[in-house]
Formats: sequence, structure tokens, C-alpha cells
Amino acid sequence: MDFMKENTTKWEIVDRGRWFYAYYKGNKPTKKVAFRGDFDAIPVLDDIDAEWKSQFPGVGHKCGHDGHVSNLCLTAMEIEENGCDNDVYLVFQHAEEIGGGGEECAELMTEKGIDEVYAFHNKSGFPMDSIIVRNDCVCCASKGMEITLIGTPAHASTPENGKNPAFAIAALIEAIPGLIDPATHQGLILATVIQVDLGERAFGVSAHKGKLLLTIRGEVETEMDELQKNLEDLAMAQAEKYGLECSFDYYDVFPETRNHNEYADKIRQAAKTLGLALAVKKLPDRGSEDFGYFTKKAKGAMFSVGNGEDYPSVHDAKFDFIDEQMKTATAMFLELAK
Repeated sequence: MDFMKENTTKWEIVDRGRWFYAYYKGNKPTKKVAFRGDFDAIPVLDDIDAEWKSQFPGVGHKCGHDGHVSNLCLTAMEIEENGCDNDVYLVFQHAEEIGGGGEECAELMTEKGIDEVYAFHNKSGFPMDSIIVRNDCVCCASKGMEITLIGTPAHASTPENGKNPAFAIAALIEAIPGLIDPATHQGLILATVIQVDLGERAFGVSAHKGKLLLTIRGEVETEMDELQKNLEDLAMAQAEKYGLECSFDYYDVFPETRNHNEYADKIRQAAKTLGLALAVKKLPDRGSEDFGYFTKKAKGAMFSVGNGEDYPSVHDAKFDFIDEQMKTATAMFLELAK
């Protein structure tokens, strides 16, 4: 925010507490175009030899988000110098990695009546500076699901006098393969067991508290929602069978990120105009991205810029955002802003 204030004069900077946006009033606006960048870090060692290496062991910008917001700053400076006919909004978003930031910032799309919204990510395994875009689903929906089952304690020698959630949790885990059968789903569907927390290390006491932590994931968000309901129904049935209390909590909730196809085509046309190579990505990412909250509120699309075919993947300790990518991403944003 300080950088934007020090290096631009034609942008209105609006502080929203955990995030901010910048607004440029176009010369002859026919639409409002928004671009989103994210700025959070993740709990991964920053194992790079560079002056900007993280000062905090075990925490680093290992997804390129520092580059995403730097790109917004460069876009702002280019428009500052050369102008733009359309109104432009730059959204500097927090907390993408846990899915909360996008949901909060996307309200701006409705508030300001945004006509088009775009974002980019960096992606390894593709030629450097290639533009990677696909129609429909770009990233799967996902959420952390915590199922809590509580019974009553008993001595380990008389478990029949208590209510132990172990068999209920076992039944839930055993049911998962049937609930995610690919033959009965349109797209990818997963329920990954993250943790089973049952009882205490006390050999004289029968367990009476248990938690099952899952990550559920779906290429089609409605199918993930159906999986969630099936798991809830099964958990409630098991709780009734064994006389347990049952409750649910949810964390790191991400929608599906689904491109509007006509705007994915605009990305392709922008790349063609700029002479950039297009790369084909056949399947959506299994990992999630909270830009999907934006495309629920406004038409738009997300693309990636290739890091190179042998470059370290995001969330790798050796990953570092490639500064030269800002030239490519900024050129794309400026073309889309037209």
C-alpha cells in the first residue's frame, strides 16, 4: 500500500483492514475491469539464496503471491503512465491459502458492479512465459471437515458400560471408497483422511471422545456438497446407533474456480495479440484456489504463466517467484483492461 501511494497519483487507494484495493477512473469507460492479486505466505522453509529470502524460519512466499501483488503494482504504474479507457480495480487480497480472503474481497464485485474480473498464477511444468488457460473448472472445490463424536467413558474392563465412538469412526472410514466411486460422479471426487483422534493414552479407560478429520474435494462443487451431506447423514446414523453426540465443523473452505468460457477466450485472444504461446492444460488442478469466489460474483477467468518445465513447483522450499514473469502478466492485464 505504501509503494502504491509513493509511486502513483492517479489511483484511489482504499484500505479495507486486512486487504485493500486501488481504483483508476478510465478516460472513456465502457466497463469496469478488476484484477486480483494475493499476498499471503505459507508455513514452508524458504530455502533460496537471495536477498529477499524470508527472515522467519519455516515461513515463506512459496506460492508466488508476493509476485502476484508486485504485478498489480507494475500494472498500476503502466496505467499511471499510459492511461486506460476503462475503469480498473486492483484487488490486493489476503488469506488465499485458507480460502477466507477471496470470499471477503469478492464482495467488491457486487459493490462496484464489476463487469469482468481476472487473475493469474505462476505454474511450473510448462514452458516459460507460456499462457495456460482452460475452459470450465480450473481448480477443484475443497474444505476441511471435522466430525466430532462424543460418548461416555468406562473402565477398559467393562467397555459395555460406556459409549465408545471407535466403531462409528471405523464405519465412516470404511464407507469412504463407496461414497467417492468415480463411476457415480461426473468429475473428480475425493475424501482424504487427515487425522483420527480417538481417546487418550490411558489403558484403563475406554475411549469416549473421537474426531475424524477429512479433506473433501470435488471438480464439481455440487458433487462435493453431496459428498458432505452423505458423510453427515452417515455420521448421524452411526451416532444414533452407538448413542453418541455428533457435531461438524468446517475449515479452509474453497469453492470451485470455474472460468466463464467467453472470458477464457478473451485471455487466449490477449495472448495471441501479444505473441505469447498458449499451453494446453487438460485437467483442472486438484488443489484449490479461492478466486472462485470472484467468478461467482462477476464474469471472468483465471490463467497461469509458465515457470519453465523443470522449475521447482509451488510450495516447494526451492520455489521463488520469477520476477521476469511480471512483464508477461502485466502485458496480459493491460491487454485485458482494454
